[in-house]
Amino acid sequence: MATTVITITNQKGGVGKTTTAAALLASLHRRGAKVLGVDLDPQGSLGFSLGLDIERCTTVYDVFRGAVEPEEAIASTDTGDLLPSNILLSAAELEFNRTGREFLLKTALSKIQGRYDYVIIDTPPALNILTVNAYVATDYLIIPMAPEVLSLLGVSQIKETIESVRSYYNSRLRVLGILLNRFNGRLNLNREILELAQQMAAQLDTRVFDAKIRTSVSVAEAPAQGVSVVDYAPRSKPAQDFEDLCDEIAGRDFPRPEGREV
Repeated sequence: MATTVITITNQKGGVGKTTTAAALLASLHRRGAKVLGVDLDPQGSLGFSLGLDIERCTTVYDVFRGAVEPEEAIASTDTGDLLPSNILLSAAELEFNRTGREFLLKTALSKIQGRYDYVIIDTPPALNILTVNAYVATDYLIIPMAPEVLSLLGVSQIKETIESVRSYYNSRLRVLGILLNRFNGRLNLNREILELAQQMAAQLDTRVFDAKIRTSVSVAEAPAQGVSVVDYAPRSKPAQDFEDLCDEIAGRDFPRPEGREV
């Protein structure tokens, strides 16, 4: 099977991008998929959440500036392989200003992605050159959002960037779905936001995932243990919800192992 590249994106912070990326990597890895996580957020949250010392490792920044080859920067974790980042990547907007800078990630992945079934990219809470690099290199976008009006606004602002990237750099770019995090279907506001998200999904020619991620303290606790919530608390509601999400995304090729919590 060819490598599928999925980017987790929303310019609004605090909507669960890193949690989603880590959970998908963990779930896919546990199902037998060969996975690579790519952290394009200078905060380095994905690497930290999966147990890496991000201040003492080679990163995607070193790859972008040509100091190392991609395979030299890949770190192994219990959740699969990871191309990490740290605060040095924050210089990307100014430092990488040459022609073709939108293709830095695509070029790097072209050297290694044949080794993987899935590449999952975590992005910063901004529509900058790093996010554009992710969009250029990816097949599908997943847009996580919290059940809040401001989070919905972040989704609407992505639309223009998607259309620009499709026009100039990556005509195959598609939105796989909108994912509702911290969802509680008993609350009126959550149900109202779901309706608005469904309207937004129609504008993006996509859908809201059937899986809605419920909240739990385990989501906040997992990064401190260096693992995703799927591995930290597999019987928790969020972990079960992320397994449902993985079923929607990759269940045909990588079904849930027998005996896994449902």
